[in-house]
Amino acid sequence: MSIGCFSVSLSVKDIQASMTFYQTFGFEIFHDSSDQGWCILKNGDAVIGLFQGMFEGNLLTFNPGWDQNANPQTEFEDIRSLQARLQAAGVAIDTPTEPDGQGPAQMMLKDPDGNAILVDQHVSAP
Repeated sequence: MSIGCFSVSLSVKDIQASMTFYQTFGFEIFHDSSDQGWCILKNGDAVIGLFQGMFEGNLLTFNPGWDQNANPQTEFEDIRSLQARLQAAGVAIDTPTEPDGQGPAQMMLKDPDGNAILVDQHVSAP
């Protein structure tokens, strides 16, 4: 089952300089909220989020319920189901979501090499 849109979320020091760099590299602005310290850029299906002052380090990000263009998916694995499946397999969740909640939610975990993963669901499960 789909776990949604995948992107790399980069913690940047100067969002305008980073936006210019990635645009020169061939990315186009998909969503510009740089006045709030973040923006999303795309090149084909490649998605990069730039975030200034919001978190430390870089993250792998999954958005259950969205495709690569942030369109709602009709079928996807809800974050709570994904969390339960990972925990049943012995994966530690650093910041779990409420298991009995509904709608938008987030959880944070790390892969075996310590890479941070954000699961950020913005929509309710069908």
